[in-house]
Amino acid sequence: MPPVIPVLYEDNHVLVVVKPPNVPSQEDDSRDPDMLTLLKADLKHRHGKPGNVFLGLVHRLDRPVGGVMVFAKTSKAASRLSDAVRTRSIRKEYTAVVHGRPKEPQGTLTHYLLKDPKTNRVSVVPPAKSGAKEAVLDYRVLGSRDGCSKVQIELHTGRPHQIRVQFAAIGCPLVGDQRYGGPRAEPGQQIALWSTRLEFEHPTTKETLSFVSTPPQGYPSLLWEA
Repeated sequence: MPPVIPVLYEDNHVLVVVKPPNVPSQEDDSRDPDMLTLLKADLKHRHGKPGNVFLGLVHRLDRPVGGVMVFAKTSKAASRLSDAVRTRSIRKEYTAVVHGRPKEPQGTLTHYLLKDPKTNRVSVVPPAKSGAKEAVLDYRVLGSRDGCSKVQIELHTGRPHQIRVQFAAIGCPLVGDQRYGGPRAEPGQQIALWSTRLEFEHPTTKETLSFVSTPPQGYPSLLWEA
């Protein structure tokens, strides 16, 4: 049965939804149901549209990560939102729980990352490395408990696995993230990362839109109060 995808906002140009964890943003080698395919089918059904439905993917969330996402319903909106992503004018905030505690209570992390497409693994590399891309985020520690810290993150670049790799690089891997150095996770445990806020300028009206998503009840580690 396809996962339920809550809709936060929809008009003729944009669609804002909450991505469930473990659903790919777009089709991958697993052939599992993905956000683009599921949402196109939903739009076709709800609006009785004949033929193909246009829906543009303008940013991604890693497969294990849930939370708020925006999609474009027209090519014009897709172009303008993609430009906003490229110029870093879309505000993207996340909440995570990491092992340990960053040395500073708040700060900026800047690394250069390189993805190996064969292993789907991202590494921190020297800036001069061929193919390396700059990754920048700001963070603030909200509190610590039981050897872990809850952090609020504002993402300035959208590199694959960026938050996971950057926090692992400073010795604070995300809870549940075995791929990037976290202790062995419990069976079925999710990575403690959620896309909590998305703010952007509407591609046609120019109105500033802001959307918030909180993790579902029981989502691992994100609901404890620090």
